[in-house]
Amino acid sequence: MDWTSPSRSGRGAGDDRRPGPLDRYAAERATGALRGPAGCVYLHRGAVYCVECPTAPGVGARLATAGRLPPECWRHAESAAGAHHRGGQFLLQQGWLTRGELEVCQLSALLDAACFVLAQEAGATSFVRGDAHWLGVIRPVDAAALLAAVARRQAQLDRLDAWAAADGAPVVPIPPEHPGRPDRPPLTGRQRWLLAHADGERTPGELAHALGHSAFLTLLEVRRLAAAGRVRLPPSAALPRRRPGAVPHQRRARDTAADAPVWHLPDPGALETTDPDVALLVRLRTALEENL
Repeated sequence: MDWTSPSRSGRGAGDDRRPGPLDRYAAERATGALRGPAGCVYLHRGAVYCVECPTAPGVGARLATAGRLPPECWRHAESAAGAHHRGGQFLLQQGWLTRGELEVCQLSALLDAACFVLAQEAGATSFVRGDAHWLGVIRPVDAAALLAAVARRQAQLDRLDAWAAADGAPVVPIPPEHPGRPDRPPLTGRQRWLLAHADGERTPGELAHALGHSAFLTLLEVRRLAAAGRVRLPPSAALPRRRPGAVPHQRRARDTAADAPVWHLPDPGALETTDPDVALLVRLRTALEENL
């Protein structure tokens, strides 16, 4: 069952999207938890009020890294939420956060997680009616508006798809004096901040969690930096080296009348890869080497 199948063409939020489970439960004004491969969406009377995803830092992590709320206070609120799921109200009653702070942080975390959970094109889902998040309903969001926002963000990412290799690689800055790119555009404040914290070991996702920053925006900015030549892309996988003897030394007799070359493919059993695409490339490369 599809989650939402958001448009990936950048033409708009609703141009190509097929209705999915979230649309169905939103139309039913259902209350419960919609779980899928990438995370969980919590609904209250058809509106989304929380999205959890391990890829994106949650509300507690954001508050902790910002120095606004110690992790032990967040855990205390979770344990004090009770059967009525009033963790958010507990935070406000204790005076640890203002209503505005909690709403802004919750909405930011919700949209960030939704970019990964709702952008999944397919996967099994399950809905548990009545299930609720311990934080409670802080500021619900219309499901259609959320899906439209996710589609717009996905379109931004799709336009930089050529640099998707940077998504799972360590962020390694390229020094400004690196030759060959004098025309690079100036950095934005967010990009300078990311590069200042890039240690050459953490991936964009790991940087987002360490800094308590939006995982989606971190991914987007790293792709932009890669496109501008500001961070290194991982080396592309090299073709496996051809083993000696991959092609027999004796070539087949050529048609002397036509005097046309006869192309020979190497012995497939001599390849050191199980990837059919790589194997085909190696066979073609070896044929060129042996026949030219």
